Amino acid sequence: MKIEVWSDYVCPFCYIGKRKLEQALEKTGLGTGAEVIFKSYELDPNSPETSDQSMVSVLAGKYGTTEAQAEDMTANVTAAAKEVGLEYNFSKMRPANTFSAHRLAKWAEEQGKADEISENLLRAYFIENREIGLKEVLADIAEETGLGRAEAEAVLKSERYEKDVRADIEEARQLGVQGVPFFVINRKYAISGAQPDEVFEQALRKVAEEES
Repeated sequence: MKIEVWSDYVCPFCYIGKRKLEQALEKTGLGTGAEVIFKSYELDPNSPETSDQSMVSVLAGKYGTTEAQAEDMTANVTAAAKEVGLEYNFSKMRPANTFSAHRLAKWAEEQGKADEISENLLRAYFIENREIGLKEVLADIAEETGLGRAEAEAVLKSERYEKDVRADIEEARQLGVQGVPFFVINRKYAISGAQPDEVFEQALRKVAEEES
């Protein structure tokens, strides 16, 4: 079973969706036969590498709401994250450009660390509130993932994997993806967003039945 996942490291529902997929694979007992492939997607390609602006302020501007209304939005997302064991802290989050993070992940995938780097980048942003738009922070995360820091720094300073990241984004466009997370199972079934657990479980079981 091949599961392709389009996501971004500053997308709160992407981390929630990752957990829901993992839990569904464990609950259905299909994890051992599943190949999960992470695909790049940028929610905001124009976002700066780092910013002093709070996420509440950014959300208020994006959706044309007051900051109080934006705080209510983040509270709902925080509650959803908590349901899958994730403790979000929006008050300390800052905008970040994720293009370099996606390039780093492509390199990590070649080293057999795709799942680890994806998990660590998401945790760094949402749980630890680190500035993952900064190359120095990304090098730290690579080292923590068990990858060579010097090579990670070389990758980040270069233009390596830019074409791979852009190819994923273009593929998403061709598939009609308008938001992430977006899951494609065996190129037959798609799940958009962090859906309820049963949606993931039903899709996985259906594909497993077809394969057998």
